[in-house]
Amino acid sequence: MSGTNRNMAELFMNKYGKDISVFDEAFLNKTILQRIDVMGCLDITDYCRIVAENKKEAELVMGLLQVSYSEFFRNPLTFCVLESIVLPEILFRKRNNISKEIRLWSAACAGGHEPYSLAMLLEDLVGRNEKISCRIFGTDQDENQISFARKGEYSKESVGNIRQKQLERWFVKSGNSYSVIPELKKHIKFSVFDLLSKHSSPPDSIYGDFDLVFCANILFYYTPAYQKIIIDKLRDSLANDGLLITGETEREILTAYKFKEAFPQSAIFRKK
Repeated sequence: MSGTNRNMAELFMNKYGKDISVFDEAFLNKTILQRIDVMGCLDITDYCRIVAENKKEAELVMGLLQVSYSEFFRNPLTFCVLESIVLPEILFRKRNNISKEIRLWSAACAGGHEPYSLAMLLEDLVGRNEKISCRIFGTDQDENQISFARKGEYSKESVGNIRQKQLERWFVKSGNSYSVIPELKKHIKFSVFDLLSKHSSPPDSIYGDFDLVFCANILFYYTPAYQKIIIDKLRDSLANDGLLITGETEREILTAYKFKEAFPQSAIFRKK
């Protein structure tokens, strides 16, 4: 790691507890240099001072860096609530409904970590209950990310959040990489989809009516006008009792658009 990136990485870790060293060095360096130019700083030392004193600038940099960044089970609290409360409730409702299909949409899935995380949880819960089916739609506007997701091959470092039992069940190890097995892939349909397009939901899904929609760590990339377009689209795609999941830093955005957090600090919202 270059001296410029190392200094910034140490600042982010020490000041904000954020590890930006996980990002590609060339991408990280480009992002920092762009912000140095925008802020009219003399050098990296000058910019480090601004970041250290201005939390909003630090959050902006993190946002820029997370455009295509994802992890398995990225927000531990959110996924804990999903596993222990939300998904079991959905499963209970489906057992008593005419429709036996659980429908989920990961609306900015990047490299596919999120849809595969959901698929693992659903498989553990539903098991071999043949009356209940699961359909997960993973979309992203970046075709390269969707191709990566379809391939389903991940580095040793990127599977660190996956439980050992799940890793052994759903992945095949080859050298230092882990590949998702076809049995898990069969639940997921990946496709390129722009949240600002004219379509109300992924064309592959035919219609919305989703029990759960993930749109995490994407809304704050847009101006309020475009946030409204996306949120309205997500709201319309939800089933009557559906839930919308965002990133931890996006709570105020959802609250402003009349969503209510279903569980404290979970970033899981219901329509009011």
